[in-house]
Amino acid sequence: MSFDFADGPLFFPVTAYAADGSVDHELTREHIERGVAAGPGGVFPACGTGEFHALSASESVAVARTAVQAVAGRVPVIAGIGGPVGQAIESARALQEIGVDGVLLLPPYLVGATQAGLEAYVAAVAAASALPIIVYHRANARFEAETFARILRDRPTVVGFKDGIGDVALAQQIVLAARAVRSDVQFFNGLLTAEASQAAYRAIGIPLYSSAVFAMAPDIAQGFYRAYVDGDDVCCAQLLTDFYFPLVSLRDTTPGYAVALVKAGVRLAGLPVGGVRPPLVDPGADHTARLEALLVIGRTLMAPAAARA
Repeated sequence: MSFDFADGPLFFPVTAYAADGSVDHELTREHIERGVAAGPGGVFPACGTGEFHALSASESVAVARTAVQAVAGRVPVIAGIGGPVGQAIESARALQEIGVDGVLLLPPYLVGATQAGLEAYVAAVAAASALPIIVYHRANARFEAETFARILRDRPTVVGFKDGIGDVALAQQIVLAARAVRSDVQFFNGLLTAEASQAAYRAIGIPLYSSAVFAMAPDIAQGFYRAYVDGDDVCCAQLLTDFYFPLVSLRDTTPGYAVALVKAGVRLAGLPVGGVRPPLVDPGADHTARLEALLVIGRTLMAPAAARA
């Protein structure tokens, strides 16, 4: 039941907003169509970069529907769900009806939980539909290796694990425990600006990664991906040193910039997708100028990899 991703970075599109603050589905569709034309491995609408936290349940389902229509079966579409368990269950049922290929299960809302509680949360959502599920390991949803192994034994629709915590030793334990139970599980690096840590994650058996950069600059993301796949360590190092690490530094100046900077980058590319919803804030003129300069540097550096591809 694993996902048949294409050869490319995983695309997490932004959600476009109209002037009145409502979701602009035409702009969202155009953004996704442009991204798919650039060759991602799969599309993950209404997830972290798509501001799942700021969407109503009906909005997130509607964004996923727009993505399914825009992608038109070319690559898998994995929609974001999570938060309150009732909302996650309702969304899973609705998403099954609109034809997504699977869901990314984000953490439950706000509260901490025991391992048994997290296992029960996943079980409740898994029982609501037949959709394949990727469990997102982050924030207040921190799974132990034994817990995830039990989930895999009991819940055949759980087919993936995305690490957003960054404890490499724990991630290695989870990979090994999962593989001892099932061979069809797919693992993802879900850290912010995942390219910056992907070499380490590949070394422990996590070859797939989410690319927020792909949403604003698919050419740069593809240049890095091709160098990564081809083993061009020199090109990867140059892109990391002169583009990705400075981008991380800019991102870390302000909470929420992991989304807001990406959305600003999409606007710089000429698509008026609007700003971010509260409580996130959009970058000001200085930070936007720094982002624009970094994008120029990134495109210059990735030219050799793009030519090779």
